[in-house]
Amino acid sequence: MAGGIGRGVGSGILVGLGAWLGISLAAAAQTLPQDAVDKHLGVNTCSGSTCHGSAAPWRTSDVEQNEYITWSQKDKHAKAYAALSSERGKRIARNLGIGDATKATICLSCHTDYVAEDKRGRNYDMANGVGCEACHGGGERFLGVHVSGLGTHADNVKAGMYPTEDPVARAKLCLSCHFGNSSKFVTHRIMGAGHPRMPFELDTFTAIEPAHYRIDDDYKRRKVVANGVKTWAVGQAMQVAAFLDGLVDPKRDTHGVFPELVFFDCQACHHAMNTPRWEARASTGLPPGTPRLNDANLIMLRVIANRTDPALGAKLREQTLALHRASTEGTEAMINAAKALRVTVGDLIGKFAARNFAKDDMAALLAAVVQDGIQAGDYVDYSGAEQATMALGTIVAALKTAGDVDQTQYTALKAALDKCYEATAKDDAYQPRTFVAALQEVNAAIPKF
Repeated sequence: MAGGIGRGVGSGILVGLGAWLGISLAAAAQTLPQDAVDKHLGVNTCSGSTCHGSAAPWRTSDVEQNEYITWSQKDKHAKAYAALSSERGKRIARNLGIGDATKATICLSCHTDYVAEDKRGRNYDMANGVGCEACHGGGERFLGVHVSGLGTHADNVKAGMYPTEDPVARAKLCLSCHFGNSSKFVTHRIMGAGHPRMPFELDTFTAIEPAHYRIDDDYKRRKVVANGVKTWAVGQAMQVAAFLDGLVDPKRDTHGVFPELVFFDCQACHHAMNTPRWEARASTGLPPGTPRLNDANLIMLRVIANRTDPALGAKLREQTLALHRASTEGTEAMINAAKALRVTVGDLIGKFAARNFAKDDMAALLAAVVQDGIQAGDYVDYSGAEQATMALGTIVAALKTAGDVDQTQYTALKAALDKCYEATAKDDAYQPRTFVAALQEVNAAIPKF
């Protein structure tokens, strides 16, 4: 898995947002760094030894000051451009017939801080890969305020800095590359050429991103901090929104006579045929031999919705079944079902953004994710089990951070959770029964809250 930085879900995100908090409403409408008006001044502008290029953290500073070192030495985003020249990168480009991948917009738009030529400053260098301004925004206006130290974080954002601390804004940003949007999108054809699958979960990818900040008292004074479960919940809803936006986009929903297959569950078609594997899943209502839409995030979203708003959770379940059913009837029926579901998802984004996910929520969600596998059988498909494993990891980590489990309880949960990670380590070796057995161990380790 890669770290979590990327693209946006489109203007349709504002549909059905009801009671969204003002900060998150602004985050949803935030223009992505790649599309904003500000010039990108280049990584070298940020990497000076008295700025963010210190060899070691400063003891007298509110921030580490060694962010460039962390990024350049530990972050895969710094190597994203170089990946285009790797043997795999060359093979993908050759299979797609696009020539040199280091010159192809289809690759550069996600593997670099790719902006129009008139927005490239003197020190801009595409070879830096996904650099500072790809995530934090072009520095043309905010650099002066930022360097002076006289402005607040809000002043920086007003001057063009992207608010990555807000989970809605972060999800919009990360998903723009780790799923896609209307201007850049990893299609089934690109995957067929050799590109890796694109699994994503916002909190997990945030956690494995080499941290170039510390959430201390100063950070909390300057920025709003969301716990991991809130980040997970918002990320799931935003990813479903991105999925549905793509599904109804006429430029992305078909490929010749076929639908765009990237919207479908890979393992619904790509699995060994020598051993019978199909098992019914009530939440799809589909018979064997039917390609299924990839509903892994919808499964997680339903779990969260059932906790936060049971009525919307029931509606989400009905509309998900309707979407699966419509996918067997025709394009028009599927698009209509997706549009109806999209409104409900918009309402859920607003509710998740406004909610403080506390101990009771986390305990209930932990149990529900487990029971959806043990009792409901919703993790028959690998992608569902993969999302469930990342969800469990997020919830357990959040409980520990909040002090809601002690070290003994955490150790027991982690040992059981490791079995889930083992069961989902390889998609082509996944066995649903092995995963359910791992879930039963997690269930046994859950404390009595």
